[in-house]
Amino acid sequence: MAALYALNLFDLAPNDDYRAYARRSAQAVAEHHGRVVALGKLAGARTGGGVRPRQAMILVEWESPEAFQGFIDDPAHADLHPLRESGTTNYLWWTYDKLDDLRPLLAAAGAQPPAG
Repeated sequence: MAALYALNLFDLAPNDDYRAYARRSAQAVAEHHGRVVALGKLAGARTGGGVRPRQAMILVEWESPEAFQGFIDDPAHADLHPLRESGTTNYLWWTYDKLDDLRPLLAAAGAQPPAG
């Protein structure tokens, strides 16, 4: 199984919903073979790119895409996801396949990998 990374970028909403989500989400993530790899707050924006910076960042590593989907679809946590949604604004949630190096991505883009 190949790992999957979920990058969460968001601003906190002016309510306590995300606080309630945070109290329960660590256990729910662990139940579905995920682990938080990094937490961060915005330290600065160094690129444009048309995407406005977000206040917070969470990177979660999932054992597999199926584990991530299990977290999303678990009926035992049906009331959990709305807390995340109402407790944040400007939410971006992107998933990335794990790579051991960039050569497969570079090859698919037609770039020549560096020698060595």
